[in-house]
Amino acid sequence: MRTSLQAIAQKAASQKKYRFRNLFSLLDEELLRECWRDIRRDAAYGVDRVSALEYEQNLEANIHDLVERLKRKSYRAKLIRRHYIPKADGKLRPLGIPATEDKLLQLAVARILEAIYEQDFLRCSYGYRPNTGAREAVDKLTIKLQFGRYNYVAEADIRGFFDHLDHAWMVRMLEERTDDRALLWLIGKWLKAGVLDTDGKVLHPESGVPQGGSISPVLSNVYLHYVLDLWFERVVKPRCKGEACLIRYADDYVCAFEYQEDAKRFYTALGQRLQKFGLELAAEKTRVIPFSRHLPESTSFEFLGFEFRWGRDRSGRPHVKRRTSRKKLRSSIKRVSEWCRENRHVKVSEQFERLNAKLRGYYNYYGVHGNAASLSYFFHAVTQIHLKWLNRRGQRKSYTWAGYKESLKHFHVELPRIVGRPKMRLATTMA
Repeated sequence: MRTSLQAIAQKAASQKKYRFRNLFSLLDEELLRECWRDIRRDAAYGVDRVSALEYEQNLEANIHDLVERLKRKSYRAKLIRRHYIPKADGKLRPLGIPATEDKLLQLAVARILEAIYEQDFLRCSYGYRPNTGAREAVDKLTIKLQFGRYNYVAEADIRGFFDHLDHAWMVRMLEERTDDRALLWLIGKWLKAGVLDTDGKVLHPESGVPQGGSISPVLSNVYLHYVLDLWFERVVKPRCKGEACLIRYADDYVCAFEYQEDAKRFYTALGQRLQKFGLELAAEKTRVIPFSRHLPESTSFEFLGFEFRWGRDRSGRPHVKRRTSRKKLRSSIKRVSEWCRENRHVKVSEQFERLNAKLRGYYNYYGVHGNAASLSYFFHAVTQIHLKWLNRRGQRKSYTWAGYKESLKHFHVELPRIVGRPKMRLATTMA
């Protein structure tokens, strides 16, 4: 972190009610150059069809021109290009792709906001933050449930959070720590930027932030920090008769309670709380369930791709167990199958290299203790699918199962493993 941002972070940590001024002046050429290092060169381009590689060819002049337009207040945010990606349930998720220049400037503003709000965010928040992530949220929830006095879990889902984030409330929340009209003017331009849909129509949403923008993660975290995190810490927990905890990753969160009445009271109040800020609960995905070591038929729940349930360890003691959720397992296998089909013409050695990277990434996330069966199932499914598409490269089969097993050894394909024990591999039969 550059010196100026370090000073902001230190002041934000020591003075919790301080409102920062002159933040807009930090958007200079030096900060933009630093931020450019983190711009993906292979990222999709925006409506101006200028890729990161093309922008980089004249980087110094482009950055200088951008800073000059900021000084003159003549900067204009470009339309956001909408792109849809399929979800596991068959629906489509809309993504917003800003122009390369807007993406760079958004990243610089995000760095400034992070320097301030990283000092304010609570420990229950794990999404889109430095040095933490989904696995840390999963591990923390596991520890809480295993060693805490929790007997009930409240699952809650916000319907279309990124599409319904209220702009007026967003600005009011930023004003709690920001007394810089120029910076808020800039953020307002991105919030109000039109969206170019795939059918050519330009939409002007009155709420929400585009998923895909560099500024969206920190803005969504700020919003839910005030809407949910602080409310739970300062209002919900003090009114509970027993223990209560919240673990949140972006807009996915789980709350655990010691007593059922506390869980039900929270469930009732949550809808009203969200409605105040323009949000709505997805009733079909929101429930309170018993989850206790004392209940032999305690129900399971899902969080960030894992299924949580109570079981027994090798000594017969109650133990919180995690495994890949069935929906995520099917979705992961489907994606690999599509990749194998679309890339069956690629050189075999390159296929195995890329397949190995996919397996390694899967193990790095889902390779937790107690999930060996799911890892092995995924490995077997993926290798069988890969063999099938290798044999469809021509009219004659290229591999037998025995020959394919030798190729797995030759290309050092990763076997299922538990992360944290890199030298220990699970016994995997390949019959």
